[in-house]
Amino acid sequence: MRLKVGAAVWLLGMVLYFAPAHTHGQVITTGPDSVVVPVAPVDTAEAEKRGFFLSTWDRPAKAALFSAIVPGGGQIYNRAYWKLPIVYGTGAVLTYFLIDNNTKFQDYKKAYIQRVDGDPNTTDKYANDPNFPSLNASRGTEAESNLKYRSDYYRRNRDLTVILSVAAYSLQIAEAYVHAHLREFDVGEELALRVQPNLLHLQARPGNFTPGLSLTLYTRSSK
Repeated sequence: MRLKVGAAVWLLGMVLYFAPAHTHGQVITTGPDSVVVPVAPVDTAEAEKRGFFLSTWDRPAKAALFSAIVPGGGQIYNRAYWKLPIVYGTGAVLTYFLIDNNTKFQDYKKAYIQRVDGDPNTTDKYANDPNFPSLNASRGTEAESNLKYRSDYYRRNRDLTVILSVAAYSLQIAEAYVHAHLREFDVGEELALRVQPNLLHLQARPGNFTPGLSLTLYTRSSK
């Protein structure tokens, strides 16, 4: 008897294991009758599209983002490869001046602190340097003033270089954004640009004018 029951259980398990499992709907049995409710298929492509945030961004926004992450990235995205030497050349020049000005600022600042600390055991590098006679200790307070002036001078140059670097970084982001917008701008045969000389009013000086150029974008009328 146990053998028959075991065989029946084994046979039922094999049937359930190899039987195809296809789910076409959901059965609700809360009422007296069962109702089959079809389940809507999930659009996996649309779900993946919503999951990746860049897929909803337009080209100008992507170009600006790439330039913000890596300078020149937006130009590469816009395929404006000829602008890369300008971007990286500007970055290289600003980096050089930033390092140079900061190095000299720290050098003169250290020498000035050692010169005015009142300790006779500390001697700065310019105290007896024949290449910098205006900074020699023998000149007294005049040399101290020269050290202070040079320290402040290179500090201002360093700070200005930082400001220019931030401006250049922001400018290449803006350029990538505008370029991407212009690529999407529809320039048809009916659009034209007129450039002509003009006299511009000076608001600061009523009645005075200054020469300039007027740019007019207009649509040609069809004949």
